[in-house]
Amino acid sequence: MGILIKDGWVLTREGERLEFKRGYVWIEGDRIREVRSDDERKTVLEQQCALVIDARDCAVLPGLVNAHSHLFQTFIRGLGDDKPLMEWLRSAVWPLATCMEEEDFYLAALIGCLENLKGGATSVIDMHYVHTTKASSDMVLQAMQDAGIRGYLCRTSADQNYHPPLMEDKDTVFKEMDRLLSRWHGGAGGRLNLVLGLLNPWACSAELVRAAVEYARGNGLRLQIHVAESDAVVEKTLKAYGMRNVDWLKEQGCVGENVQYVHGVCLEDDELEVLQQHGVSLVHCPIANMYLASGTARVTDWLAKGLNVALATDGPGSNNSQDMMEVLKFTACLQKLRTMDAAALSCGQVLDMATLGGARALGREDLGVLEEGAKADVITVRLDRMHIAPVHRIDSALVYNANGGDVDTVVVDGRVVVYRGRSTMVDEEEVIAKSQERIARLRRKVGL
Repeated sequence: MGILIKDGWVLTREGERLEFKRGYVWIEGDRIREVRSDDERKTVLEQQCALVIDARDCAVLPGLVNAHSHLFQTFIRGLGDDKPLMEWLRSAVWPLATCMEEEDFYLAALIGCLENLKGGATSVIDMHYVHTTKASSDMVLQAMQDAGIRGYLCRTSADQNYHPPLMEDKDTVFKEMDRLLSRWHGGAGGRLNLVLGLLNPWACSAELVRAAVEYARGNGLRLQIHVAESDAVVEKTLKAYGMRNVDWLKEQGCVGENVQYVHGVCLEDDELEVLQQHGVSLVHCPIANMYLASGTARVTDWLAKGLNVALATDGPGSNNSQDMMEVLKFTACLQKLRTMDAAALSCGQVLDMATLGGARALGREDLGVLEEGAKADVITVRLDRMHIAPVHRIDSALVYNANGGDVDTVVVDGRVVVYRGRSTMVDEEEVIAKSQERIARLRRKVGL
């Protein structure tokens, strides 16, 4: 009879308003069967369910969606401190990434997936653009499968103006996408899927972008691309094409409801109008934008225009973490600072972006909510911690107090993958030990 998560403070929605009500979530198979506050019904279900999880002193939420990462960068944590974007790429990312082997890609992705899960993210979009070994993408997908996360491998490419070992020709890009779609798309009971990625406007030719747009639409895929991440990126696009990012992408047809623009730090009003007209989603990565001193995205303006906004950690190379709970606080505080308005973003808006915003970016109506028929992607977050208690408002406690270490139990697709803060899928200590061994080898190889 499934899983019963009982006696927690369950996130519910009353129209546009978020509320937390004491109740239970009943899961059967990979779906949520009931979300209610009914003690008599709960008692019946306690006798019937195979697993009963006591969520007393916990908030019960839909799993967060980490809408943009680079999981291979768990092996690069800390190497890019105190560097702007281009210097960070040249001195930290490129040297190590081009020396990684298939076991490295697997272990890096596995640690990243586990960290995402333990930090409350049940779904992750991994923009993977390092194809220096034949099966690097397969290694990431295998790690997603083994960790138990809902994984979206965004196979990403560049064909010009980029680090030569990381560029590909168009034929290779789509041949590999065909292979990955055939082998992995819809795998693990629908938990694993593909997204098509373009690195950024200045590193992708018009021919590649147009072909990617056609391929994504023809195969029913989402399409993700870095856009206007910093002033330097905008200048590169202006120099290459004489156009700003969105104007050039629109000319190539790279707009639409299946398209996700990541960062958008330097978007102007007329560019936002284009996104609004075409239903493009924006992915906000506040910590990475601060870490690289890229600038501050105009998230409040995006929301005012009715744009869909998802949240993300970005890669561990430009964040050093995959803690989506941490992203909540930075999202709220950074907008208060940008606007000099303490009421710039409410806790409800932040939680919406981290759940529904990510689900909408993926085109998934069955994610990001706790309701009958939705996918059983559920997390519990402890509220009885010294840095959280006493609690006046649960939404505030989650956004401003909680961190990834407070995530207690994680269910993905109806399966408990984290219980009492520990992975139920893999030996965490073994993964860490193996990764540290591989890092020592990579450091010797690169000369660090």
